[in-house]
Amino acid sequence: MTAPHAFWLAGREATGEETFDVTNSWDGRLVGTVSVPTDAQVEEAVAAAHAVREEFAATPAHVRTAALDHVAKRLTERTEEIAQLISAENGKPIKWARGEVGRAVSVFRWAAEEARRFNAGDAQRLDTDAGGTGRLALTRRFPRGTVLGIAPFNFPLNLSAHKVAPAIAVGAPIILKPAPATPISSLVLGEILAETDLPAGSWSVLPVPNDRMPALVQDERLPVISFTGSGPVGWSILDSAPRKHVTLELGGNGAAVVLADWSSEEDLDWAAQRIATFSNYQGGQSCISVQRVIADASLYERLVPKVVAAVEAQVTGDPSDAATDVGPLVSEDAAKRVESWVDEAVEKGAALLTGGKRDGATYAPTVLADVPADVTIACEEVFGPVLTITKAEGEEAAFAAVNDSPYGLQAGVFTHDLQTAFRAHRALETGGVIIGDVPSYRADQMPYGGAKQSGVGREGVRYAMDDYTYERVLVLTGLAL
Repeated sequence: MTAPHAFWLAGREATGEETFDVTNSWDGRLVGTVSVPTDAQVEEAVAAAHAVREEFAATPAHVRTAALDHVAKRLTERTEEIAQLISAENGKPIKWARGEVGRAVSVFRWAAEEARRFNAGDAQRLDTDAGGTGRLALTRRFPRGTVLGIAPFNFPLNLSAHKVAPAIAVGAPIILKPAPATPISSLVLGEILAETDLPAGSWSVLPVPNDRMPALVQDERLPVISFTGSGPVGWSILDSAPRKHVTLELGGNGAAVVLADWSSEEDLDWAAQRIATFSNYQGGQSCISVQRVIADASLYERLVPKVVAAVEAQVTGDPSDAATDVGPLVSEDAAKRVESWVDEAVEKGAALLTGGKRDGATYAPTVLADVPADVTIACEEVFGPVLTITKAEGEEAAFAAVNDSPYGLQAGVFTHDLQTAFRAHRALETGGVIIGDVPSYRADQMPYGGAKQSGVGREGVRYAMDDYTYERVLVLTGLAL
């Protein structure tokens, strides 16, 4: 029998008294058994992080950058191994899992580069008024304290990287809590972190159950919380810790708008292919997957069959097969929920253009039209391989349809017109507007986050570094400026 995966307590391997199994949602096989920290071990990790915070904040930049560079290098060397692991524990097709490892490499590389530039300080003359004669202000940033990073299951490595790398870059201790369904890739990240010279206690990876999170969320020694996950959980965290600095990335129901000028056959083929790919990649389990297509009425009849054909061309099957585009969802329960939402829409009048079938944890790529505005799938994030198509009479109506949602993470607008692009940027109530493509585009160095119910704060390495720190001004007096 294989020994359980150890967790990482203040930079060292440890095991607890209980374990849980991680299984593959495609075939049910055991991926691994994970040891669970006891309450005493969690307390030890928090106490160690709290104790080391001043030392870590004062760590020379070369130590932090060396650690970040090392993680990027080792992730690159172990890409295939880690991609296979992500695919096994998450159900993600192997080609997307390989891409996720590559993105995590970039996150740590970017963090190393930002750490080299971080905290040089901004100088400001204060002698613009007589009372400031001889005074100079120097502003630098300092860590708010230990970060509690709570990662989701859909990008178990890369979204863990988005918590850990910025924390190391600014010298903030971090306790990473991976999702219960997909903890093993985060534990492998711990293996690599353990190879660095970071101070003991500056990081831990603790696979604790969700029902034990409230105590961590409310612990005053963890003043910064970075959470990616569901809206109800995220807002409950913010409500329970109102005096903490909290970043929430809570998902969306991403819209792709196809405007009238995107009208050539080549244009529509491109839009259809991108929509089909990114409504179904990761099994639709991405916060910026395409859930809604809003097409100008002049293009609707031409676009719909192209989208349906492109969706039907998506290869569904074994996630370990390099030819597979769409694998299973993270669990059969997740697939059943998607099934129930589609069934509700169809029962209330939606047209099922393709898909609509479930096999265990796998749900077929699905396209719906004529979806009533009051059904669940029209209002909430489906987090599955389902998209809806509606028509809009012109740009203004299309943009209004995008905004007619409680969410606002990202939107894609297919247009060639620069003025339209700027109007979209002004009009759309989202954290990001992608022109000429789907809302699913993300570069890991750019600011990423949403408006409305999609959360607060921004990820993206430099922007997370800002979130983890605060400005502190030093005023020098009696200078000959």
